Amino acid sequence: MALSRSARLGALATAAASFLVVAASSAPTPGADGIGDSYFPQLGNGGYDARHYDLDVAYNPDTDRLDGRTTLTARATQSLSSFNLDLQKLDVTKVEVNGRRAEFTREGDEIRVTPRGTLKKGREFRVTVTYGGVPVALNGPIVFGSDYGWMKTADGVFVACEPNAASTWFPSSDHPADKATYDIRIKAPKGLTGVSNGRLISTRDKGGQTITHWREKKPMATYLATATIGRFDVKTGRTPAGTPIYVAVDPVLANSNSVDVYAVTAEATDYWSQIFGPYPFEETGAIVDDMPEAGFSLEVQSKPAYSAVRDESTIVHELAHQWFGDSVSVERWKDIWLNEGFATYAQWLWAEHKGIRSAHDSFRAGYDARPAGAAFWGIKVADPQRDTMFASAVYQRGAMTLQMLRERIGDTAFFKLLPAWTKLHKYGNANTDQFIRLAEKISGRQLDDLFQPWLFTTGKPTL
Repeated sequence: MALSRSARLGALATAAASFLVVAASSAPTPGADGIGDSYFPQLGNGGYDARHYDLDVAYNPDTDRLDGRTTLTARATQSLSSFNLDLQKLDVTKVEVNGRRAEFTREGDEIRVTPRGTLKKGREFRVTVTYGGVPVALNGPIVFGSDYGWMKTADGVFVACEPNAASTWFPSSDHPADKATYDIRIKAPKGLTGVSNGRLISTRDKGGQTITHWREKKPMATYLATATIGRFDVKTGRTPAGTPIYVAVDPVLANSNSVDVYAVTAEATDYWSQIFGPYPFEETGAIVDDMPEAGFSLEVQSKPAYSAVRDESTIVHELAHQWFGDSVSVERWKDIWLNEGFATYAQWLWAEHKGIRSAHDSFRAGYDARPAGAAFWGIKVADPQRDTMFASAVYQRGAMTLQMLRERIGDTAFFKLLPAWTKLHKYGNANTDQFIRLAEKISGRQLDDLFQPWLFTTGKPTL
């Protein structure tokens, strides 16, 4: 059947309008300068998905200067006219996109890059940034009032960046929701060792420098990347179950160890593999540096970093993070209890495993020690706020929540839940609501009355 002239004109008009809508929707626009985290509005960046970082950093401890060249391979999630990178303090000298010089501007900790042409949605692109300067460690109430990030030591640097300090030493989309794989090359004066994530690919001397090349093949959040440099005694091998292990200890601490870091790391890696599911990375290990003023340790992916000699309980905590925090990372920082509550509960499980104290008794000791009016109960665990995101309640009350859940649903369901969680979200991101739904699915129970008082409200829950 033939269309009338008016019908043909109407169809053409409709097609033209549809074309204009599609054209408008696919027109290139700037990527957002943040990923949408309520605690850190400008952390991470929109418009692209980071896929791989190739980091090449050279550090001079005498001047504290860092010179770097970072190439980020990313996939555009919208048609981009420009995009942002996070970089704090350091000076950028050149930016290239797909091998061509690109314009860039700076506003605070944001680098706005404008490529010569549109970056089409769905296409991969490469941005290379050349930069340098003296990195500045961060400070404030977030991390126990301690310095964190790029921290100078007596012989090098201790690098521990949670939550927002990876961008103190390399340009990135600095949020755990945007994971990537890594190649990290560290150039340091001969006699010093650069230690990083994943497996050691090569070590070579060039001139007066030693260059170590590390590769992390599994997706990693930016804050878990490290380039710790110093003098280290290194011990390598395999755990009893066969996982490769690399432990680097500052020789200054060699005679002050109250715990065998290598032995505990090997034992705990294998034990958690039975409880939480298969170990998620290629290598396990530790970096123990003489940096006691940092006052904290960090679950650096594949090699937790300890700022001084730590006890056995701290080691098992940081290793539990390899599953809870590193493999399964938070979607937004308000869900930090999914990292810290689980790792703290792992300490209770370890004490139970060793016959020291049951997890129930650990729970009761913490619960009974804090009266109803204590400030501890004033933190809402599922949204503890930025400056108190590492408050003790996030750790301890988070662990208490898990013990209450275990006692409600029973050991069979609970110890089915933990590896199911790490398998479901392996190498990805997750949130509190997803954990609750999985707990209800596995247990076959409705659990709002448990999680509401323990995670979403303030005050001391009644037993």
